[in-house]
Amino acid sequence: MAIIPITIYGDKILRQKTRKVKQIDDGLILKIKNMFETMRNANGIGLAANQVGFDESFFVIDISPVEGYENIKPVVMINPEIVEESSETVVMEEGCLSLPLLKAEVERAEKVKIKYLDTDEKEQIVEADELFARVILHEYDHLQGKMIPDRVNAELRKKMQGELKKIKNREIKIDYPITGMK
Repeated sequence: MAIIPITIYGDKILRQKTRKVKQIDDGLILKIKNMFETMRNANGIGLAANQVGFDESFFVIDISPVEGYENIKPVVMINPEIVEESSETVVMEEGCLSLPLLKAEVERAEKVKIKYLDTDEKEQIVEADELFARVILHEYDHLQGKMIPDRVNAELRKKMQGELKKIKNREIKIDYPITGMK
């Protein structure tokens, strides 16, 4: 397995909607394994395919390191589709491996129902709430070409501009590999 450099703000692939996975094969399984290793190496709890340069519609999640979520098994969601979101929302601080060091209060649905394929090509439907729902919605956004700055109000987005410019120009110090770093 290998650790893949993470794409960061400014990389075009993060702003493009991903393509559906056509075939679940050994190549995809290897990408998934490498993504789990990459995510864990960066102390993340979710990682979308385009965050490591793959233009495909899938993401990995492992929230088991978070206190209170130890019993949630790691999951891969291939070609996910949001079936339903609750009208109740929750505001919570979020971070993102593609936005190193940036944190923001983001409002998201409290609960979500999502349909996806697992690695055995079986359709799954999961209802999630709290942190699990938030991570699903965050990673799903990535597959749609959306990021945290798209989820905050204009005032906060304006305040973020300096940090976003530093990230885009790779003027940051982090302890995991990103694209464009020597």
